[in-house]
Amino acid sequence: MPGKMNGKPTDIRIFSIISALFLCVFLWAEPCPLQAAMSDLHSPENSRVRLLEDREYFPALMKAIHNAKGEIVMSFFLFKTNGYSKSYTDRLLAKLVRAAKRGVKIRIILEESAGTRDSQVDKNNRETATRLEGKGIDVRFDSPHTTTHTKVAVIDRRYIFLGSHNLTNSALKYNHELSVFIDSPSLAMETLKYINSLHK
Repeated sequence: MPGKMNGKPTDIRIFSIISALFLCVFLWAEPCPLQAAMSDLHSPENSRVRLLEDREYFPALMKAIHNAKGEIVMSFFLFKTNGYSKSYTDRLLAKLVRAAKRGVKIRIILEESAGTRDSQVDKNNRETATRLEGKGIDVRFDSPHTTTHTKVAVIDRRYIFLGSHNLTNSALKYNHELSVFIDSPSLAMETLKYINSLHK
């Protein structure tokens, strides 16, 4: 009969059965990398992640700055203020100034283009930098040879705001934008390490 030799299963069939049993035992005892990654998503540290859609970002960031106790580090492609106290970005600037006055250490890294100082991004970032520096806030620029397109803030080495929102009235008030809020000290330290590599 096919698959038999002297009335016994062939060596190949025996090997297949043993291999299948071994695989079942292995998968039961040792989760695969994908299973481990999925488990990590439900660990206590990674469970505190929240989407910030459109206009949800601005009040969440304002509240985090208001509650900051020690440090705020930010890196943005564009931070556009206009000197009007009621605009979203100028309200954000004022909130940063108040945080600095109560002793929070603040550092902001902004984009600077190579050889195009007349670019609108550079103009807006430098105007905001002047306003911030006038209030004693540390503002730095990235290397002009590399575009820094980040939109990230790290507060108290624990809270991260990361996503598509630039600091402009359009992004904070009108655009469709999507960012995330993450409560993770370990990821915050990794993010800070990256941010620290950006400025001149």
